[in-house]
Amino acid sequence: MRALLQRVTRASVSVEGKVVSQCGPGLLILICATPGDDEGTAEALALKVSKLRLFKDGQGKMNLSLAQTEGEALVVSQFTLAADTSRGNRPGFSGAAKPDEAKHLYEHFAAAIKNLNIPTQTGTFGAEMAVSLTNEGPVTIWLDTDRV
Repeated sequence: MRALLQRVTRASVSVEGKVVSQCGPGLLILICATPGDDEGTAEALALKVSKLRLFKDGQGKMNLSLAQTEGEALVVSQFTLAADTSRGNRPGFSGAAKPDEAKHLYEHFAAAIKNLNIPTQTGTFGAEMAVSLTNEGPVTIWLDTDRV
């Protein structure tokens, strides 16, 4: 699985002009399932995300995790994280999991984050979404489970 984490002061997802989910301070997590991923992969990634020290402590150093700050998570499916741009100018997306499997793993990842006592909201899988955020820092981290 791939994840792009953005530390935010706020984030929201709208579908057809209506806000469907939002979060306060915490992480916007863009997630992409890839072939070969399974529920164990999703759970391992969720645990890693919950423990990453991306938030400032009292001295201004990034020493606190999402769980420690009682931050929120907004999880959004984004198959384009699997883009292959190695040939030509049009990205290919064969590196993304098939839609049914991707949806299952996306939902499993979001549930795993929530099960770690992190308030969690989600986007709408497969929908054309407008994501709005205020990136704090900015702090943006890329994770691949094959490297976690």
